[in-house]
Amino acid sequence: MDEAKKKQYNQYVNEITPKHNLVLNMVKAFITGGIICTIGQAIINFCMAHNMDEQTSGSWTTLLLIFASVVLTGFNIFPQIAKFGGAGALVPITGFANSVASPAIEFKKEGQVFGIGCKIFTIAGPVILYGICTSSLLGFVYYIISRL
Repeated sequence: MDEAKKKQYNQYVNEITPKHNLVLNMVKAFITGGIICTIGQAIINFCMAHNMDEQTSGSWTTLLLIFASVVLTGFNIFPQIAKFGGAGALVPITGFANSVASPAIEFKKEGQVFGIGCKIFTIAGPVILYGICTSSLLGFVYYIISRL
C-alpha cells in the first residue's frame, strides 16, 4: 500500500512541476536584456546628440531606466516582462529598481511607515548594506595602502 501511495505522489509531483525549456528561456532572456540595453543605448545616443558629455548621458540613462522600471512595476507591467524574460529583465539596473519598488507597492496598504517604509528595503536592503560596508572597508584599505 505504501508503494502505491509513493507512486501516486510522484506522479502528482511530476504533473504539477513546471517543465522548463532551457534554450527557449535563454533566448527570451537574451532578447529581453537586449531590448533593455538597446533602449539604454538609444537614451545615451539621444543625450549625446543634445550636447551632453558621456558621463552626463550615462547618468540620465540610469535615471530614466530606473524611473521606467518603477513606473512599469507600479502598473504591474514589469513583473510580466520579468516573467517572460527572466534574468534578461532582472539582471540590469531595471531589475534592481523593480526589487526595491515591488515590496513598497505590495505593502502600501499597511501605511506609509509600517508598509512602505519598512518593506521597501526587504530585498534590496542587504545589497545596499553589503555594498556600503564593502566599499567602506575597501576605501579604508586603499587609504592605508596609499599612506605606505
